[in-house]
Amino acid sequence: MFASQFKKAFNACLTFVIFALLATTTTHTLAQAFPSRPINILVPFATGGQNDRIARLMAPYLQKYLGQPVQIINKAGAGAQLGHTYFLQQPDDGYTILSSSVNYIPLNIGITKAPYKLQDFEMVNLPSNDSTILATASDSKFKTIEQVIDALKKDPKSISIGVQPASADLMNLALLLQAEKINIKDVRVVTFTGGGPARNAVLGGTVDVGLVGAEGFVPIKNRIRGLVLFDDQRDPEFADTPHIDEYEKKRNLSIEWVPGSQRGWVLPATLKSKYPDRHAILVKAITDASKDPEFIAAAKAQALPVNWLGPQKSQELYLKASNTLLKHIDIIQAK
Repeated sequence: MFASQFKKAFNACLTFVIFALLATTTTHTLAQAFPSRPINILVPFATGGQNDRIARLMAPYLQKYLGQPVQIINKAGAGAQLGHTYFLQQPDDGYTILSSSVNYIPLNIGITKAPYKLQDFEMVNLPSNDSTILATASDSKFKTIEQVIDALKKDPKSISIGVQPASADLMNLALLLQAEKINIKDVRVVTFTGGGPARNAVLGGTVDVGLVGAEGFVPIKNRIRGLVLFDDQRDPEFADTPHIDEYEKKRNLSIEWVPGSQRGWVLPATLKSKYPDRHAILVKAITDASKDPEFIAAAKAQALPVNWLGPQKSQELYLKASNTLLKHIDIIQAK
């Protein structure tokens, strides 16, 4: 009798342990089953711009490494603030990745008082550090930056200038005009919702000149003329275009400028602490996709950036550029 009772008790205990192990294993499996549905890439700009092109090219490679469909969502408006706000409003569960020109984050904060802060965003990789280029159509009457500036000094309304609102490009325009003692409020500035529309306006002669990220002009560089590059060295893709330091010395001026569009992959800063496993999966997938030989070949064929900086370096560059932009925010505050 004692043996029978012991056997029943042992079997009951064993059954309990098995169920407990199964429950633990099931919970662990569910926790690891990420992603279990499609991933969204949010682009806070209109279709056709550099961020949109990068996102659409990367999507199938992210899908390859994540094992789930990847879809693009464009949320353009208010100098990327609409998209950045929307991104942070999504559940921080790893199902939304941001592909953005991150310079707009400090501009949103400084100009339109966006309800977020620099530290709400975590950079995973910024393959693009795109210098602003002031360009015109190849058949334009303007051959040099000096001609544009001299014309603006004679009549600030004589030239239309295309640019994205609340952007590093607009700030560089303002800093250049300030150094030349031209009031930006007197200049005919035409704003566009993204880099694509701004470039098209330059190509089509809708504006006389435009300031946009140079990388986006590379595939059509034979149709435009670069007048000045906001960098401390020339770009091999635009070897005949002087950089801003050259212009500064030639005009005997002191011109401040800010880094152009830093584009890349961003996660909500809270994801790492809330879902460390999901964070690791996404960072690895972005890393693997970015280093995939097929992706690199496809990106180079479209003249898109493929640099790998990694999370730490990307975050450092983002914060450094952001603080520079915030330092000069008052210059374009009223524009």
